Amino acid sequence: MQVKITSFFRSPNAPQPSNTTVEDFVPSETTEPEIRITYNRQTPKQDSIFCRNNENNLETDLEPESPVSLDAPANPISNSSRIINKKRSYAQLHLELGQSDFLLHTCSACGLKYARGEEGDEKVHKEYHKNSINGIKFKGWRHERVISADVDSGVRIILVLDDDPSSQMNKVREVLKMVEGDLGLCEDWLFHKLCKVYLFIAAHRIAGCLVAEPIKTAYRVVSNFEAKSSSNNSYIKKHKSNLTMLQFGGFHFHQEVTKKAQHVKKSERFDDDCDRAIFCEEEAEPALCGVRAIWVAPSNRRNHVATKLLDAVRKSFCADSILELSQMAFSQPTPAGRALASSYCGTGSFLVYNTGLKC
Repeated sequence: MQVKITSFFRSPNAPQPSNTTVEDFVPSETTEPEIRITYNRQTPKQDSIFCRNNENNLETDLEPESPVSLDAPANPISNSSRIINKKRSYAQLHLELGQSDFLLHTCSACGLKYARGEEGDEKVHKEYHKNSINGIKFKGWRHERVISADVDSGVRIILVLDDDPSSQMNKVREVLKMVEGDLGLCEDWLFHKLCKVYLFIAAHRIAGCLVAEPIKTAYRVVSNFEAKSSSNNSYIKKHKSNLTMLQFGGFHFHQEVTKKAQHVKKSERFDDDCDRAIFCEEEAEPALCGVRAIWVAPSNRRNHVATKLLDAVRKSFCADSILELSQMAFSQPTPAGRALASSYCGTGSFLVYNTGLKC
């Protein structure tokens, strides 16, 4: 029986041993039966590669591969040698024709400099432009110090103090950074520990900001008309004796010069008045509240946002009483700020104060 089993596993081409014994047919531990297995690979899908000629538009297909067994040599044509036609697109971002803002373009609306055509710069400019024109996004806080609110429109004015949570102060610093850039102020100049920040919220955006601080004294502005009149009167008194006079016997003739008044547009008179220096009286007056800065988003201007902020300051700055106009003062205003102060106070002789901090 052992001989039959051994002969079954023996290769048919192996020579037959002579004088075999039972011991000779005992399989060793190192001998393993040789099993030869072959199989055919599945036929792949027919991949065709088209080679087009510009003149004849010829098309040639590659024939499918034939089945390959394990014993057969490897296919000399690898997949990496296949030619695949890929369409390449070349996009010209911008042309340099000697323009001054080729590398960095300055936005005329928000003033940000960015590289046009760069995806990152375009994204940053788009977000900054939207914030500077419409105001910074504001989702709201759980605990807000609301000064005034309109339930129907969702417009409200909230007050933020220095000891409020850090999440609120971070949002305030973001707003103040934009205000400082828009008004041309130095960084971290606008806010200190004693300041109170009023935020005007509309359409889930911070559309206005006012920074107020406690003060003790202020100086009243001398209006341009009074300053101009006083200077003209002093000039006339000084040069009155120098007027030309002619005398013939008992007759005296005085020269009189009449100048034709020039027509000046209203806008030119407004700009001329606002660009002049501010003259103040020497004697200080008592004051309680100083308006350090007012900012309104461009899309919300001419909507009385600044007036509403000033009303909120008068209402809430002192806990016991409402501030009078004579108790409020403004820091050295810009031309637009001077027009706002004159309109709100009803006179050009409003109060101004020295902030005491150098930029």
